[in-house]
Amino acid sequence: MPHPLVRLGKLGQSPWYDFITRDLVTSGELARLIREDGLRGMTSNPTIFEKAITGSSDYTDDIGTLAHRGSTPEQIVETLMVADVQSACDVFLPLFETDRNGDGTVSLEVPPTLAQDTVGTIAAAEHLWARVDRPNAMIKVPGTREGLPAITHLLAQGINVNVTLLFSVERYHAVIDAFMSGLEQRLAAGKGIAGIHSVASFFVSRVDGQTDPAIAAAGEPAAALAHRMAIANAIAAYEAFSASLLTPRWQELAGHGASPQRPLWASTSTKDPTLPDTWYVEALIAPDTVNTLPPDTFRAYADHGDPHVRITPDTELGARQTRKRYLELGLPALSERTAFLETDGVAKFAASWHALLAAVAVKAGEVSAPSR
Repeated sequence: MPHPLVRLGKLGQSPWYDFITRDLVTSGELARLIREDGLRGMTSNPTIFEKAITGSSDYTDDIGTLAHRGSTPEQIVETLMVADVQSACDVFLPLFETDRNGDGTVSLEVPPTLAQDTVGTIAAAEHLWARVDRPNAMIKVPGTREGLPAITHLLAQGINVNVTLLFSVERYHAVIDAFMSGLEQRLAAGKGIAGIHSVASFFVSRVDGQTDPAIAAAGEPAAALAHRMAIANAIAAYEAFSASLLTPRWQELAGHGASPQRPLWASTSTKDPTLPDTWYVEALIAPDTVNTLPPDTFRAYADHGDPHVRITPDTELGARQTRKRYLELGLPALSERTAFLETDGVAKFAASWHALLAAVAVKAGEVSAPSR
């Protein structure tokens, strides 16, 4: 029987890797994952780079060289990240060139400290896009209110965009609008839109982390909702995506060669040890989607995944009933919980960013200090 992740791809959901290190590329492991395990893309974030750069000696020599040249910690970090993304893009390029949906791309995030700065986000994204200089790069932009105009601007400039840190369906509707607006602006400027790619990264498991405690406190009447709200929330996002493809607005863009902005399920590792390790992956299999998997979840699915399309009319109905029941029980508003998660997510990525800069500063000081 074919590999579970390969079968997942054949069902229309692309497995991406939520991880990047230099060794993954140089060892040939990334090429093997693409060739044998059905890997179709890669994402990164400040936390991933913090672990990669501070948890390995692979970067020490480069840090020393850059420090001797007078580079700041910010410049060193950017140089290391860009180099890793370029290398991964090169490995994925053959896949990208044969795929029209945006597989074979590698995502690099703007500094999360810019999440509430539209102008700063645009400048950073354009700078990173130019510096990576690969057609199959994607620039990650937080889907905050301030990020929405940046998303539109960048797509209008022909830059591939991965919209990240999405938790609420309401915000996702705004992201769909920002995406289409960017393509419309580009068309209005007389430029082509075929070959521009975007995904909308909808975070899943963290929603259960916010709703499960309240569900548990409500006792037996709410018990059936445990571990279900995150999936129900994500299915609502998929319904919004599917509906957007039926609109005259999208049909016009598709007629000019536009590729849809696929939902990307992020945060799909299982945080609750009582749940199966593929809980969120299995529940959200659907055509025209992406699932970005951290290494442990990727290996778990490769070992015992059971790929079947699971977002169907019946499960969509069940998800609507789950959301309705949650409201009827008067549990903490989902909109409040998702708003908190956006703020918390930005803060956590910013903390990882600052920790990365501090660690690189220490390493730079150590390797550039005169020996005695």
